[in-house]
Amino acid sequence: MSDFRKIMISVPDSLLREVDAAVTRQSGSRSELIRTALRMYLDEIRRRKMREALKAGYIEMGALNLELAEGGPVFEEAPRAAEGGQK
Repeated sequence: MSDFRKIMISVPDSLLREVDAAVTRQSGSRSELIRTALRMYLDEIRRRKMREALKAGYIEMGALNLELAEGGPVFEEAPRAAEGGQK
């Protein structure tokens, strides 16, 4: 248990009652529940940041994508299979 650090937090009585009820239903501990909740919260923050970055990228590239779409596809000439004139 050397990887773990103890912290002290304050929560309202009503929240602590909900935590204790959940711990009882899941046969776990307060610490396990709070660790899981913290991981879920941090994962959600990372997902939100990624969505915002993707959204910003789509907005930034929107004009270029529209221009390409309206101008039709632009293809480079396909390389020939062999110099013998095969297509």
